[in-house]
Amino acid sequence: MDGKVSAPRIGRVLRELGADVIGLQEVLGHHAEAIAADMGMSFALGENRRHKGAAYGNVVLSRFPIRSTRNYDLTVEGREQRGCLRADIDLDGSGVLHIFNVHLGTAWPERRHQGRRLVTPELLGDLTLDSPRVLIGDFNEWTRGLATRLLRSHMKTADFRWRSYPGLLPVLHLDHIYYDPALSLHRMQVHRSRLSLLASDHLPLFADFQIK
Repeated sequence: MDGKVSAPRIGRVLRELGADVIGLQEVLGHHAEAIAADMGMSFALGENRRHKGAAYGNVVLSRFPIRSTRNYDLTVEGREQRGCLRADIDLDGSGVLHIFNVHLGTAWPERRHQGRRLVTPELLGDLTLDSPRVLIGDFNEWTRGLATRLLRSHMKTADFRWRSYPGLLPVLHLDHIYYDPALSLHRMQVHRSRLSLLASDHLPLFADFQIK
């Protein structure tokens, strides 16, 4: 919000959360690497395009080992390149957690196409996924459009009272967390601090889960 992009500052905001798994969007590869190293976390980058000569896309950070990753192309012709990063997290004896980190488009026809793509058998509907799924990210959708309706028919979500954009005066619910019934949601909240207001135009949205 001060016109600066600072990976160390974003890292300080993330340390305020103390999260085990983190999803970030619109990240340069070298920034992701620096944040992960500073926090002592594993990371995976789903490159959607090149920006300033570097890989650019969605990132998953994890305190647990990342077993495998896959990046799905959600780009609609004529629009900015978009994607969904899947990271399979090894929970140290408690099984696997499938994290899907997504950044949808800003146009409603674009999101309709992307919503349909997300629920296909190739992606969230993959029948070989026998562990809990969590879908996180910036959906650019503040109403119950087609993407939202499709995702809510396949997964659970907390209600829509958590507005995270713009950070200084949040009035829109662009960021969402969807999850499988195999997970029990204990708490969901927007993190607001002096540092988080400066570091990004979105406030961080976080959830605490327990595996049933």
